[in-house]
Amino acid sequence: MSSAKGQVTAVRPAGDNHQVVTVVGGATRPHMQRPCPRCPWRVDATGEFPAEAFRHSASTSYDMSDRVFSCHEAGMETPRTCAGFLLRGADHNLAVRLGTLSGRYDLTSVSDGGHELHASYRAMAVANGVSPSDPILAPCRSGQDGTL
Repeated sequence: MSSAKGQVTAVRPAGDNHQVVTVVGGATRPHMQRPCPRCPWRVDATGEFPAEAFRHSASTSYDMSDRVFSCHEAGMETPRTCAGFLLRGADHNLAVRLGTLSGRYDLTSVSDGGHELHASYRAMAVANGVSPSDPILAPCRSGQDGTL
């Protein structure tokens, strides 16, 4: 496991009190095993984050994306991939596929913790105020069941 810190490559404002941060590299990042209390993938946490945050992160659910959706509670110092994302938004994500093959991700250890999750990134973004016709959502892949 590398001890090097990741490099912040982008910080994008997403409302008055929120931002979306892109971190590249650093130590091997484990994943969360359950969605945290304010996880945006949890239906009961809808409205916790502004629509702009979902617009900034949409590319994590694009076909063959090399970006992952990280847990906001883990922070930049110890970034971890979001459990909700692994359960609902990572089916078509290249980084997750490669990480699973290499043993970085153990998807059998991830559960919803008994919480209802949005069916897909698109469904989550729309529930949080992104227009269903917003072009940023057009490349988002559907969940395993084909829903939004």
